[in-house]
Formats: sequence, structure tokens, C-alpha cells
Amino acid sequence: QVQFVASGGGSVQPGGSLRLSCAASGFSLDDYAVGWFRQAPGKAREFVAAISWSGTSTSFADSVKGRFTISRDVTKNTVYLQMDSLRPEDTAVYYCTGKLTPYSGAFYSTADEYDFWGQGTQVNVSS
Repeated sequence: QVQFVASGGGSVQPGGSLRLSCAASGFSLDDYAVGWFRQAPGKAREFVAAISWSGTSTSFADSVKGRFTISRDVTKNTVYLQMDSLRPEDTAVYYCTGKLTPYSGAFYSTADEYDFWGQGTQVNVSS
């Protein structure tokens, strides 16, 4: 069973940092492009960041560019979302998701393009 497990959420003050992890349960992430999305209360789910399975291509929403980075560690079968300079508007449930693809440099920024979703992890940014 393909499962993406997100973790690392928590509460932090504005300007702080968190690192989210997306682990693959029971399978290898090697052929999966991975994306992060978030959903705040009363709002639609939105794209945050994505990375190709080769790790050579990345994409970010304009709202997080320069503050968030995405990376993958093949030895740990995990994708990370490093979030710095956090703002109250970053408060949301963050979801990781994956798409099996033969294209090493492909990444995807719309939710409909992804095949598998995991449970979310809550991020709260407040003073």
C-alpha cells in the first residue's frame, strides 16, 4: 500500500523555522515526484513546493519563495520541506503527496496531477 507520511509540524513564533518530513511507507520514493500542499481553515488547498524524483528540479509557490526549500534524501527515503522566516499566514495543515513518473526532471504543481496523498501535519505560526 502506497502511503506518504508527513511529520514535523508544530507551533512556532513568527520568524521561526520548522522542517517537515515526508516519508514513504512500504515503497521506494525513487520514481516519485513529490509535492507539498497546504490548507488553512476555510481556504482551498494550495500548492507549496515540489521536487522531481531526480532532485534536480524544484518549484515553489510565490508566497514561499526565498523562505522554503525542498530536498530529498534517497538513503532515508524521505523528502524534506525546510520552512524558514515563518509567517502567521503559513499556518495550515501541510500535506505531502507523490506522483509516479518516468520523467526524472518532472515536477507537478496542481493537486489533480498527484496520485497518492498522506495525512497532514499541522503548522501553527503565532506570537
